[in-house]
Amino acid sequence: MSFAPEQIKILSQPQAQLSIPTAVKSYPIIYQDLKMPFTPLHMGPAIAIKAVLQRKFSLMVFGWSQIVIDIQPLYAMLTDNGELHGFSHTYIGATILGLLSAVSGKYLGEWGLQILRESKHLPISWSVSFLSASIGTYSHVALDSIMHADVLPYAPFSVANPLYGIISIETLYIGCLATALFGGLIYSVTQTKN
Repeated sequence: MSFAPEQIKILSQPQAQLSIPTAVKSYPIIYQDLKMPFTPLHMGPAIAIKAVLQRKFSLMVFGWSQIVIDIQPLYAMLTDNGELHGFSHTYIGATILGLLSAVSGKYLGEWGLQILRESKHLPISWSVSFLSASIGTYSHVALDSIMHADVLPYAPFSVANPLYGIISIETLYIGCLATALFGGLIYSVTQTKN
């Protein structure tokens, strides 16, 4: 994806001076990539991590952290108010939301596992919950930094996004799907051996 100079100018303005959803909507090429929150593709790398870390990583808590971090974009989309990928998609925001996701996700994850009758994964320890939520929020910001021009991961200290466009969106999607398939296969094999 390439941008015209006027598009780059708009996207490089400080977030405080610009409502991203409104500004970006006038540029359909950019806006089409910003429409979908709660993408399941973030779970691909998590499945691979689960295959490696096994009981030291919780997919439930990781998945919860994906929902929590995308509440801001969902709100912006539904109300056309605020920044699409604002504070929640910075590393400072990811730290705060990671802590919130770990505390709430431990209990929600255990409740979900009880409903699914997966007691062999209970309890979720605090260390597993904090690790899973942290990986969840930080990886979310990193992956979104690659594909969304409005993500400013180092804000408020910098408006730089060195990951943006480092690989194509198609390559990113394929990578997420491949890690899901590879991780799922490895995890299945290890579970049948146990």
